[in-house]
Amino acid sequence: MSEQETALRPSTIEQAATDREPKGRSLWADGWRRLKKNRLAMLGLFLVLFMAFLAIFAPLVAPYDPIEQLIWTEGRAARLAPPSAKHWFGTDLYGRDILSRTIYGTRISLTIAVAASIVSLFIGVTLGAVAGYYGGKTDDVISWLINVIYAFPFLLFVLSIVAFRPASLGLVYVAIGFVSWPSIARVVRGQVMAIKETEFVEAARAVGARDFKIIFKHILPNVIAPVIVQITLGMGSVIMIEASLTFLGFGTQPPTPSWGYMINQGKDYLLSGQWWWSIFPGAAISLTVLGFNLLGDGLRDALDPRLNK
Repeated sequence: MSEQETALRPSTIEQAATDREPKGRSLWADGWRRLKKNRLAMLGLFLVLFMAFLAIFAPLVAPYDPIEQLIWTEGRAARLAPPSAKHWFGTDLYGRDILSRTIYGTRISLTIAVAASIVSLFIGVTLGAVAGYYGGKTDDVISWLINVIYAFPFLLFVLSIVAFRPASLGLVYVAIGFVSWPSIARVVRGQVMAIKETEFVEAARAVGARDFKIIFKHILPNVIAPVIVQITLGMGSVIMIEASLTFLGFGTQPPTPSWGYMINQGKDYLLSGQWWWSIFPGAAISLTVLGFNLLGDGLRDALDPRLNK
């Protein structure tokens, strides 16, 4: 076999395509180095990890059972007891420890954030990759669908899905994930459209690689960084939507501890001085959303290819 024929063998071209692909290891290493220098991003990472720790180890951290009604405490009624050394966040109308319920509430919020993000990730990455790679009428149809979903208010769209079915966590996962995928699809579509014209993708086509293999082996691995940033930024919004749904009675049902439900119950007692029932769950939501937003902003800056040196 001549040298020219050897050079044109499919295996040789495929290897060349693989060699020309951007190397992600240095990108992640440089990104982590820049992320550590960003104090706000590290604060966000700490808040997210702290909330995850509370969610995982809630039975060990919470001082009381979250649904236990404490009838008497130190000779006084435990109902609507203000914050004290025994109950740091006070108690609610039913004598339940608000600190314990707030800690257990992290499980609901983070579970829904992760589950809904997985649903939106699957839909958004699939449709975004197909639209960006094939273009033409396929891109027009998917882009039209994205614009239709964007045209509706986010919360109203979710309510239209969950309002006609019995309330359940599974329905909330699917509803939020189904509505929140367009932002991921837009990011993936734009990235795929830019990458599909690069040399290593053209080399993969030259050896006869199928579209499925080109998309998932050669293109999508180079889209991971912006998708992670988009997912992280979106988790804060998912937590807010879950709290809003529960506040309106369409999310988690009692007696399961949920931040939105606690705020809904405690709002009627704010003017009478029992502020702790709503304030502490509201603070937990604010800290969690702040953590995801700070981390997402930090990841966006750290993984920006234009900052690579």
